[in-house]
Amino acid sequence: MILSQNDISILQELAKEYMQYATLPLQQKKKELWLALNRFEMQRPMIVIDQIPWHEMDVDGFLKNQVNHPYWAMVETALRQSIYKWKYMPADMVLPPYIMLPRLIQNSGYGIMVEEERLASDTANDVVGHKFYNQFEEMEDVEKIVTPTISVNRKGEQEIIEIAETIFKGIAPFKMQGHTVHLGLWDAITQWMGVENCYIELMDRPELMHAIMDKLTNSTIGMIEQMNKEGVFDAYSNVCHCSYTFTDDLPSSSCNLDNPTSKDVWAFGLAQLFSSVSPAITDEFEVPYMQKLFPYFGAIYYGCCDRLDDRLDIITKMPNIRKISCSPWSNREEFARKLQKNYIMSNKPNPALLATDSMSEQEIRADIRRTMKAAKDNNVNLELIIKDISTVRYEPQRLWKWSQIALEEAENY
Repeated sequence: MILSQNDISILQELAKEYMQYATLPLQQKKKELWLALNRFEMQRPMIVIDQIPWHEMDVDGFLKNQVNHPYWAMVETALRQSIYKWKYMPADMVLPPYIMLPRLIQNSGYGIMVEEERLASDTANDVVGHKFYNQFEEMEDVEKIVTPTISVNRKGEQEIIEIAETIFKGIAPFKMQGHTVHLGLWDAITQWMGVENCYIELMDRPELMHAIMDKLTNSTIGMIEQMNKEGVFDAYSNVCHCSYTFTDDLPSSSCNLDNPTSKDVWAFGLAQLFSSVSPAITDEFEVPYMQKLFPYFGAIYYGCCDRLDDRLDIITKMPNIRKISCSPWSNREEFARKLQKNYIMSNKPNPALLATDSMSEQEIRADIRRTMKAAKDNNVNLELIIKDISTVRYEPQRLWKWSQIALEEAENY
């Protein structure tokens, strides 16, 4: 793993700038606000911006990669994006006072390759449209699912550590960052079968769908147990599914942060497919399987773009959940009214408001105020995470302005 002097110099300059921001007293103040929210003692609603269309955001060339080595270019990208967010749209982000280096974790997968067609919105964009082909025609196809094999390239990691010590010496500490587990098993199934086929089989062959979920759940448990043996979970980012997870009890005081187990970290679950089915389907096809998986973890963030206001009583049957997503598809007033007080309302403002021909600041402010009123009227702890932002119409200033408006409204709460 050879880096040129130019690569090293670029990383050093980025690390210096990053640490200027990461060591500001404001970072600790933001962390304390998150701690208060996560212990259900919210001082004000908290604001996050994530899942950004980075290909639309570069205004001065700063986001353009210059490092040649693939691994260190990934580190460079993370530094550039963190610096950019802090300068232009920080909201309530917290920069850790160290640089995170991804661990070299290999996951062999569940044994099934996605078969699909893709469609992009423009040549610069990531893939935004998918057509998936069904790989579960018969009950025997369930046997295609295998337990993933988890391995760590320890030699490669040691080499990264040695290089990092050279690059960042006297500039910044660094940590090897592990993995956060995605327990949204239905996301995988929809890619293996296609959404329409999933709906049809839930009606016509529920026994097939239960067999798939049972096999996939057991395979995931096998994966988690391997990850515990390897100690490859993430205890350093304090982020799970775009939400900050600073808490008083996780990780535990006895946790080895360099080799944490699942009991000391957060994971996230979701069943976005079920937005278009009855709550009873969630109860039958999601709850019993997550009741097996969620106890492995210290805490769970649940939900994403799925509608959940009509099934919160069912969601709360699953253990260890602390935050529940209130997507644009949920009625936020009903969500806040029904939410039990030992959960945090994780609202997702509608990113479509950033994609209109002419962005309306008045409409954005009204949308945020409506959510905050629903939370206040029901004494609910609240965070707002704007995410899944497909486009800002190549006007990054729209997102900068959203950050400013949301913070103003939060501070006036």
